[in-house]
Amino acid sequence: MKKIGVLNSDVSAVIANMGHQDWLAVGDAGTPVPANTKKIDLSVKNGLPHVVEVIDSILIELEVQKIYLAEEIKSGNPEILHQIQERFSDQVAIEFISHEQLKQNLNSSKAFIRTGEMTPYANVILESGVVF
Repeated sequence: MKKIGVLNSDVSAVIANMGHQDWLAVGDAGTPVPANTKKIDLSVKNGLPHVVEVIDSILIELEVQKIYLAEEIKSGNPEILHQIQERFSDQVAIEFISHEQLKQNLNSSKAFIRTGEMTPYANVILESGVVF
């Protein structure tokens, strides 16, 4: 039995298969996920788990070089924006794009991890980096 890191076997498998510059999306319960994108549903109930908790677990295992957030998060959900920004060093670029573009970019993500988050614009695309 795995004892550290991400215990969910579907999430763990996606992380293990990430290559340099691949995308992994994590978001709120209401995000429409394209049919061609693998959806891993972790939602249990309203607010459980929070998107930031899931990001924290992923960051134990995944090297991230860049993140994409919706421009609308700045005014629509500044608390979650602040929590997400706290997780990343100055070495991780943050690019703000429209919410519509972020949803379109889910087509290029290896997977979308659905959380129980019930706040607006609580979505992030993580771009994998390299550890060397």
